[in-house]
Amino acid sequence: LAVERLGRAVVLGLAAWAVWTFRGARGSIQATLDRDLPVFRAAGFKVDQMSAIHELEKALAAKPSTLALITCLLAAYAVLQVVEGVGLWLMKRWGEYFAVVATSVFLPLEIHDLLKGVTTTRVATLTINIAAVLYLLISKRLFGIRGGRKAYEEERQGDQLLDLERAAMTAA
Repeated sequence: LAVERLGRAVVLGLAAWAVWTFRGARGSIQATLDRDLPVFRAAGFKVDQMSAIHELEKALAAKPSTLALITCLLAAYAVLQVVEGVGLWLMKRWGEYFAVVATSVFLPLEIHDLLKGVTTTRVATLTINIAAVLYLLISKRLFGIRGGRKAYEEERQGDQLLDLERAAMTAA
């Protein structure tokens, strides 16, 4: 889970960089479209019916402040993912709580997206995030589940004693 969160942080960071770069290059992109689209139309291509062209034109029409806001939100989400990933990687209790809360916050948005239209990606994303939340809640005994922190610490202590016993038996 930690590796997935850190990988997600990299992707989000790259997306933030791409939006910021796009924000600065909008003039040259618009000039290229203005110059080249008529050539493609004259050659018989139906560029006005291409959804990619429509999406690009919508992005070009966005205010610079909107693109700056999107960049900031993507960067903030990337930082959130880094904090979560580091906490999980270091196996800190706060990292587990952080992961559950951060993942749960976005579940309503994922359900909303799924209600707009069912796609394999949306179903997979929702399923993975629900599974991650349930795994952390149950296995790490978060929020008092299955005895809470006390039971979790006793379980960890028991695992450490078993490891010591196994090591002693192997050495003997």
